[in-house]
Amino acid sequence: MITSESIALVTGVSHSQGIGAASCIELAKKGSSIFFTHWEAEDKWVETFQQELIDKYGVRCSNMAIDLSKSTSAVDILNRVMDELGLPTILVNNAAHSTRDGYKKLDAKTLDDHYVVNMRATFLLSVEFAKRFEQEGKSMGRIINMTSGQALGPMTEELAYAATKGAISAFTLSLSAEVAPLGITVNAVNPGPTDTGWMTEEVKEDLTKQFLSGRMGMPKDAARLISFLASEEAEWITGQVIHSEGGFLRS
Repeated sequence: MITSESIALVTGVSHSQGIGAASCIELAKKGSSIFFTHWEAEDKWVETFQQELIDKYGVRCSNMAIDLSKSTSAVDILNRVMDELGLPTILVNNAAHSTRDGYKKLDAKTLDDHYVVNMRATFLLSVEFAKRFEQEGKSMGRIINMTSGQALGPMTEELAYAATKGAISAFTLSLSAEVAPLGITVNAVNPGPTDTGWMTEEVKEDLTKQFLSGRMGMPKDAARLISFLASEEAEWITGQVIHSEGGFLRS
């Protein structure tokens, strides 16, 4: 159960087919108010999606366009959430930066571009969330990070992405120990290959053969797990990286 007093902050909600949008829907279904961030999204879609959450699920909802590469983004986001909805009790670090590289293309800029979004923004949002949670004397908090199964097999030509996502797993474990006394759980979700609109038909066909369940992962699959981890029923789960991949076999 997610209480009606819950406020969920979800980053990286920039299009309708993403895990971020699906997570907002699942959390709203459970009665949580929603604040989502986005960058370079279509304005009309953002407005339509926000109104859909309000009208369909009867929750409060607001959003913010922000570049997470800004060093002040964590403070800016939390200030805005608190001004418009109140202190968030659920944080879903969904936003990510990803480009193809490989050892021949990897350079300092590529690494920095991945670091500031995948690592720095996630880390600073998480600790700022925890500090404000403690100050407000809340009793049940949830931080849910997104990873990509980078520890389960190589991700060729994605060196910067795999390395920065790998750091999130280590951060999740250590932060979970620090904030457990505050009533905050910290977990990470690896959804496996998920059809969020970026795959060609050829890629889908090839990947589907590797799923024992016979289909591609869909955004709602990850969103349902995120919704569970945000609930009261998941209070005893913390410091975990949960691989929810539908029986995906790596070749």
